[in-house]
Amino acid sequence: MAFEYQETTEDLATRINIHEKYGKKDIDKWMLGVLLPEKGSSILDVGCGAGKQLKAFHQYLEGEAEITGGDISSELLDQARELNAELGDPFTILTLDFNKPFKSEDDSFDLLSCCFAIYYAADIPFTIKEMHRVLKPGGRLFSTGPMPENKQLFYDVIKEATGNPIPPMPGSSRYASEILDSIRSTFSSVDVHIFENPLVFESLEPFMDYTRASLSEDRLLWKDFFEGQDEFEQVMSRIRDVAQRKLEGSEGGLVMTKVVGGFMAHK
Repeated sequence: MAFEYQETTEDLATRINIHEKYGKKDIDKWMLGVLLPEKGSSILDVGCGAGKQLKAFHQYLEGEAEITGGDISSELLDQARELNAELGDPFTILTLDFNKPFKSEDDSFDLLSCCFAIYYAADIPFTIKEMHRVLKPGGRLFSTGPMPENKQLFYDVIKEATGNPIPPMPGSSRYASEILDSIRSTFSSVDVHIFENPLVFESLEPFMDYTRASLSEDRLLWKDFFEGQDEFEQVMSRIRDVAQRKLEGSEGGLVMTKVVGGFMAHK
């Protein structure tokens, strides 16, 4: 199942920053608590982006691990290399396209993480089999992605403002179904962990910033909602009106809950 999808790194950074500023829980702390990675282990982070998970692993393991990060985006890899240099070059950074065979040998890693990325793979079974191949016997795959209940307020506001059905999202439309099924068919066992993080917006602007970053013209998933900048701004104005009404009728602000599934698979 292919998705026509495009997102700028600026939009992605905006949403990540809003998660961190307005969320009530730390997803990296949760991830590490679930994984409890061990010192001396070899770790591959697939879809490493700017290196957020790489840094989390490095700090948790106090530098006592072999950590590799790979991504297809040259812009994000440049940011990961800058972070790597700031930390004293503890990582190996490489170009990795998970739609192609991984360059790593069989049985290379103790842990493979793939956070908020696996659902963009063109051929999910192929990508998961490659992840399985490069893990050592007894190794673990840990992936994260949005569950169907994820950020329901966001979608409710858009649907009310536009009158349009929400298009299938790459993550929530298939992460807990097609992707989980494929992981289960490839690995010996899979545990499902749930992370819920309420983002509380006491004012309208951060919610609108999040929405703009999610609906901008660079996100082709929303192309049926507007055509060109003028229509985009008209849609944003209607969304603002609906969100403002909900904010005025709320107690304590708009609450958009991120619902994330963490799939722990054992080889």
